[in-house]
Amino acid sequence: MKTIYYLVFLLAIGSTATYGQKEQVEILMNRYRTQDNFNGSVLIAKKGKIDYQTYIGLANREDSIKYSDKVRFHIFSATKTFTAALIMQLYEQGKIQLDSSIATYYPEYKGEAAHKVTIRNLLTYSSGRDDKEMREIAEAYNSTIWPVDSFITRYCSERLVTQPGTRFAFNNGDFILLGKIIERLYGQTFQAVLQQKVLTPLGMRNTDYLHHEDVIAHLDRGYFNSGSSPVTFSRPTNYYIDNYFSAGAMYSTPTDLLLFDRALFHYKLLKKETVQVMLTPDKQLDYVGLGFLVFPKKIDQKEYLVAERQGYGYGHHTNWVHLIDEDVTLIIMSNSNTVDPNKMRWEVLSAYLKGSIGKK
Repeated sequence: MKTIYYLVFLLAIGSTATYGQKEQVEILMNRYRTQDNFNGSVLIAKKGKIDYQTYIGLANREDSIKYSDKVRFHIFSATKTFTAALIMQLYEQGKIQLDSSIATYYPEYKGEAAHKVTIRNLLTYSSGRDDKEMREIAEAYNSTIWPVDSFITRYCSERLVTQPGTRFAFNNGDFILLGKIIERLYGQTFQAVLQQKVLTPLGMRNTDYLHHEDVIAHLDRGYFNSGSSPVTFSRPTNYYIDNYFSAGAMYSTPTDLLLFDRALFHYKLLKKETVQVMLTPDKQLDYVGLGFLVFPKKIDQKEYLVAERQGYGYGHHTNWVHLIDEDVTLIIMSNSNTVDPNKMRWEVLSAYLKGSIGKK
């Protein structure tokens, strides 16, 4: 009988601790809702199981459509981790070598990087290309739809400005080149490969590649906060999502992204040894791994090993953080810039892990 009471007592303690964590996160989210007009979703999972999730605010301001579990979010550069996973599947199959050149798999490519830049350099943003696509954003992404080959010729084939593998420089072109290599090796479109190799096997039914002309049910819209008030918004300029290709043209949901997170970190999509390659950071290149940044981060008084992936474009934000040793996942998605997600993520994790919320 004493044993039964003891077990009940332990379960009660565990339940109270979990409730306390959720309660502290909810207090913090209420602050973000009332003071900063946060619009979007926050999801926290432990060992792949959702422990906290909320939807706040409007996904579409023109029609007053609220965020809910039906809404799909633009994820922009979080697309790059899907591209990295597809490359690593090819690596596992022996169809690609990380230290082979672009020209090995894409002989039509005419940029100076063709024989000098490796697949690993592309995965770590260290190709050394003159990233014209980042300097001329308005022309590259906002003016017209470019066929992928034309985009690569016009924006991703410039001269090298630094020695490959020596400097981290965030860009889209390196991952657009990876997407083209995926298409060549499979003989299919990037979207088709993505569906066959990742989305369908994982049951990610609310995730896909987006084209400018697509009509997607429950897809959110992005907004810019203008002025000093967090309730004043404007719509961003026109843009063509197609031009982001394998570097940023996907949409998803928090729960779908958690399926991808679980498949990666629980070794369902790739072998453990392959994931370890992805999560080995190059400290000389700003702690970049393959598809993630991987770095130590102190939250309160404890240091954690973090894998993180961000996506941003035209008001849309995705912030995906995985605490590797604790198997804790945080996914923040939003459609406006009233809140800094880089600050928000650490505050949310602090509240969840320690029950402590930093004063604003």
